Parts: sequence; structure tokens; C-alpha cells
Amino acid sequence: MATLAHINPALLSWARERAGLTQHALAEGLPVKSEQVVDWEAGNSMPTFKQAQRWAAVTHVPFGFLFLPAPPAENLPLPDLRTVDGQLPDKPSTNLLDTVREVLNKQAWYVDYLRDQERSSLSFVGHFDVRSSVRNVVEDMRLKLEVDTNGKNGDEYLRQLIRAAETLGILVMRSGIVGTNTHRKLDVGEFRGFAVSDSLAPIVFINSADAPTARLFTLIHELAHIWIGSSGISNVSQNNHRREEVFCNAVAGEFLVPKSEFETTWKKTDNWREGLAELAAKFHVSALVIARRASDLGYVSREEYSRYYIEELQAYRQREKNGGSFYRNAGAKNSVRFSRAVIAEAMSGRLLLRDAGKLLGVQPAKIRTYAETLAE
Repeated sequence: MATLAHINPALLSWARERAGLTQHALAEGLPVKSEQVVDWEAGNSMPTFKQAQRWAAVTHVPFGFLFLPAPPAENLPLPDLRTVDGQLPDKPSTNLLDTVREVLNKQAWYVDYLRDQERSSLSFVGHFDVRSSVRNVVEDMRLKLEVDTNGKNGDEYLRQLIRAAETLGILVMRSGIVGTNTHRKLDVGEFRGFAVSDSLAPIVFINSADAPTARLFTLIHELAHIWIGSSGISNVSQNNHRREEVFCNAVAGEFLVPKSEFETTWKKTDNWREGLAELAAKFHVSALVIARRASDLGYVSREEYSRYYIEELQAYRQREKNGGSFYRNAGAKNSVRFSRAVIAEAMSGRLLLRDAGKLLGVQPAKIRTYAETLAE
């Protein structure tokens, strides 16, 4: 007879609700009948150890949590800067919580690695604050990043900026899923990115579930957080009135599309969308970034811009295809700089391949293959 798990029924309900699952959806994932899930949560019967372990796996909680007397307090380990018209969002999803924790775990390893290498602090981290001039921050970012926009389109500009940021010592991580689980997609409506300001190992994370044309603005917004020494979860919303978010939005807008140049080239017309492509080519950004700048400067209403952004996001989702190169995706998810550090430690024997695989989300036997793709 299978051993029963003497767990707290209240924790079963907590885990299911935390994962946003109905009793029916959870029953399908176990799989058992819905009536069985109802009985377990009511305390009328108990699951077996195997069933309880499956419950924990499906709801993405540590198995031991189900034996606690009460649900643990769960808070975002980074400041939550996401507000819309002054209102705080609902509690964070398990996907956001787990993504932030995974990134912070990688950062903790990388900080220890840098200290072992006796690396110096990065002088640009926190060099400014929200009282600084937006123009001064933009000028310093351009000076440090040293990206030439000549002949570049938006995609290449984004790739160059990411490479430049990583060369400076900033880890840029991009993903639209939690870890390597393609069934756990990140919600762009919940957050667009986050920044971890640290003098040794600053990190920028971009939610790549967002439309590619929107990621460039998010990248610069999060880099601005590093320059002012501000960590936090961002939604990059025009309706966010938090001081640091307003400031970082302003920096991103001025960095990508300087106000003085924009105002001399913007053409007032009944159909403002017609001129986006021309301006996008001039500033080497996407039409969406131009629309955002026009809205920020009052040439297009926020409602019009919002409709345009939603159209772009929906179009991206319709043409999005699963798959692609696993190793290329791993490089984006982990940051190339971080990946190379982990691989170097693994190849030297100072880090077990097993531990390197866990950090990178790559099978230990595939570490060398992954290293070869990074060298290409």
C-alpha cells in the first residue's frame, strides 16, 4: 500500500491558488479526478507521497512547503516599482517570483566569482540619481556604451547595445519563460523588465515575451536604473508616476530619440502612423519607439499609442514560432558574459559540471557544445 503524505490541506489550496490553477486544471495535471482534489483540500483524505510530490511540481512550490503549518510569507526580493496611476499591482505571480529568484541566484554566484578575481567596482553604477539632469545621464550612457548607429536598424542597434553593456560589465538577461520551462510563459502585462543595481555585478533583465520592437526602450530604461543605482521591477508604463520610473522613461526617450532632433522632423498629419517608418530609419529604432516618443512629448495621445502598442504585440504573437537555437536562447537567457564566466570555471575544474549546468540551465554533457556556440 502506498504511503500517505500527512500534509496540511490548507497548504494544498494555497499552492494551487498561488499557481493560478483551478481544481479541475490541477486534477488534469496530476492526473486524478477533480473530486479527489476537492477531498484532499477539504482534508477528507490524503494524497500519497508520490501524488503530493506531483502536486508540488505542478504548482511550482518546494515539496516541504506542503508540510508547513501555515503558508510562508512571499515577497518580491526587489523593490516593486510597478504602478499605474498610483495604484500598486496585485501580488506577484509565481512566474515573476521564480524568475527574480533565479536571476539573483546567478548574481550571487557571479559576485563571488568577481571577488575571487579581485575585480574593481564599476564607477558608472549609481553615479547619478533622480535629481540629476536627464541630458547628463544620457550623455554619460552614450559615452560609456560607445555604440555607432550609422547604418543600423533597430534589431542590430539592440544587439550592439547589449554587447556594449556586457563589455562594460553589465549582465543582460532576456527570456520570455521561467528557466527552461516553455509552459511557464512570462506575462508582459505583469512586467517588462527589472534591474539589479550592484557595483560589481549589475543586471538588466528584459521580458522577451514583449514585442521585439518594444525591447529596445525597455533595455535603455533598465540601464538608466543602473546609472542611478536603482533596483526594481518595471512596467515601463507612461502612467507610472514613481519618480525613478518617470526619470528612467525620460532617459530612455532622450537616449533613443533626442527631443530637439525629433521635434524638427516630426510631421503633423491626420495620419501620424504614416511618418513612423521614416523617423524610425532616421533614429535607427523601431516605429514603436517613435510612437512612444511622440506620445511622451504630447504629439500623440496615450490612448492612440496604447492601441498601436497592443497591435504590435498581437502581431508579434501571431507570427511568433516556438523553437529556434537552444544555445542561442541560452546565451540570451543567461547573458553571454555570465555564461563565459561559468564555463571558464567549469573547464578549469574549479566548478563541477553539474553545478555549471544548474546555473546555465544546460545539461552538464552539453557545456562544451554551449561554449563552442558562444565562441562563434
